[in-house]
Amino acid sequence: MADESWAKSRYDLQQARSPDAPDTASFNDPRGDVGWIHSYETGSTLDGPGIRVVVFMSGCLLRCLYCHNPDTWHLKDGTRVSFERARTALEAYAAPLRAMDGGLTISGGEPLVQLHFTKRLFAAAKGMGLHTALDTSGFLGARADDEYLRQVDLVLLDIKSWDPQTYRRAVGQDIKPTLQFAERLAALGKPVWVRFVLVPGLTDDPDNVEGIARFVAPMRNVEWVEVLPFHQMGAFKWNAMGLNYELSDTPSPSPALVERVLNQFRDAGCRAR
Repeated sequence: MADESWAKSRYDLQQARSPDAPDTASFNDPRGDVGWIHSYETGSTLDGPGIRVVVFMSGCLLRCLYCHNPDTWHLKDGTRVSFERARTALEAYAAPLRAMDGGLTISGGEPLVQLHFTKRLFAAAKGMGLHTALDTSGFLGARADDEYLRQVDLVLLDIKSWDPQTYRRAVGQDIKPTLQFAERLAALGKPVWVRFVLVPGLTDDPDNVEGIARFVAPMRNVEWVEVLPFHQMGAFKWNAMGLNYELSDTPSPSPALVERVLNQFRDAGCRAR
């Protein structure tokens, strides 16, 4: 993937790289011949087992108040990349990834916006003998049919809140599709790492955390609950894009708060870290 025209860090601001891209909300490409990619990273140890390549797709229907990459919301801000170009680039990393028990993680944005492109890329990765992971909010989980999920070894599922009002305030959408997707993954026995972003004053209410913990604990397919502390690393993007960043004065959670939340998950019977 060493192509400098799209080898950008997720932390680099990208805007209007593909001004003629389709509208994100109505996008539907049944072939997946091209995709819009924000960036990619190599050597990740945080987005699935082993050492991984992580591809960040453009396009998302959520508007998380704490999003650190608002420049992934629209397809037009990504780089247009053919599937063959992406597959060939991934193939260059396949041998070392296999040697390090790693693989491919597709994140975003929201990968399920670009359903057919990401499905083809996952299938290509499987053909190379790579472990595959889907990092998703689950909001568009109904789009991923069983054939799509057969190409995915692990789902990194962001459950951003339990309380419906808090969820809508935090991301601007309904929580039900995410919970329904989680239940479907449990029924399929698909391995899942649940991710929860801990934002002081927004998602940290004990009842909110307890709701997620009680929901997740009985699911034997959930291998980990990962508590991700809120940070301000994306604030500069909101400012550069002229967006109203409501959390500019929100601090990162204290170690004591992180520990309290971890213990809530553990006390409910979850493996949490």
